[in-house]
Amino acid sequence: MTLERTVAEFFAGIGLVRMGLASEGWRVVFANDIAPQKFQMYKGFFPDADAHYHVADIFALDAKSVPPATLATCSFPCIDLSLAGQMRGLQAGAHSSAFWGFVRILQAQGASAPPILLLENVNGWLYSNRGEDFRLTVLTLNELGYVCDAFTLDARRFVPQSRPRVFVVAARLETPTGGYRALLERPRALLSARLREMLLSNKDLRWFALPLPEPPPLLQAGLSELVEPLPEDSPRWWSESETQRHLDMMHPVHRSYVALLAQGNRFTYRTFYRRRRADGQRAEVRRDDIAGCLRTAVGGSGKQFLVRVGYGRIRMRTMTPREYARLQGVPDHYPIDAPENYALTAFGDAVCVPVIRWIARHALEPLVAGEPTRRTRLFEDDGG
Repeated sequence: MTLERTVAEFFAGIGLVRMGLASEGWRVVFANDIAPQKFQMYKGFFPDADAHYHVADIFALDAKSVPPATLATCSFPCIDLSLAGQMRGLQAGAHSSAFWGFVRILQAQGASAPPILLLENVNGWLYSNRGEDFRLTVLTLNELGYVCDAFTLDARRFVPQSRPRVFVVAARLETPTGGYRALLERPRALLSARLREMLLSNKDLRWFALPLPEPPPLLQAGLSELVEPLPEDSPRWWSESETQRHLDMMHPVHRSYVALLAQGNRFTYRTFYRRRRADGQRAEVRRDDIAGCLRTAVGGSGKQFLVRVGYGRIRMRTMTPREYARLQGVPDHYPIDAPENYALTAFGDAVCVPVIRWIARHALEPLVAGEPTRRTRLFEDDGG
């Protein structure tokens, strides 16, 4: 039995989950997010948004307003699962606890809830509260009738951005195949050391294993190809004094590396963050043609910067929203009309489009097409 490829998109943001799924034939019938600014960016690319996008707190959302769908996606807020949010976790965190709003919707839908779920979050999900938050997530889904597959995947396998994430695919299956042992046999590209530990310490939970292939290898370069070629007199370039201030922030090893690249007869781009270290604030430069993980552009060490070196010169600037978009796999015809800092935050808070496309092709398609094995089938009365 092949199911209709329909999606209810929770924490929809600016539509990058939809973009990845749509390329594999999925159709969004419902979307929700609390941020009206994200809705405006979503609508700029998806003009049909008014028909299905609900701007509301998920806890205030009427479950009856959510139409039947085969898949529900849940990229719930990550801040309380990360160091930035002091790992307050799913229970105490004011942001990541929004996961329970998603659970409330599934509970209210009962047997008509989507037979497939896709959840995504940062690696801190596996660590917060010493792993109890991840266990609680899977246990809750088990109690709702879902068995779970979990894997890790880095966006760097598709775009020049280091962005490791944890994914859980949950499904209501007649006879689940595999289990935690099958998950432990996966290649390291899909199974981080920490996820392995979590599987071994949570054998009692209900797991199943999708037939996922080895993902593409990690990219070794590509950032420079995505950089916008700004003119020399662009106001985005920092003044010489501001550039020197950041050079002075660098550890001598980093400063020497930048100076060496500056002697080259071509332009080379590198990204850097400002970090608070024991000896004060530091500007820390990556040594490869890969961007660091994009983050929200507010507070702490969230914003990422660009240094261009070559022909005896060193220039620095903030990255542009378009560069952020490209590093998330977003095409240039996606309009960016929001204020810059908000656009940087929106893209930094989103998912990587080709990662979702890979998951749709290799994890979701076998489920809707009934292909994992003959014994692994979705409950027919939940398929819609």
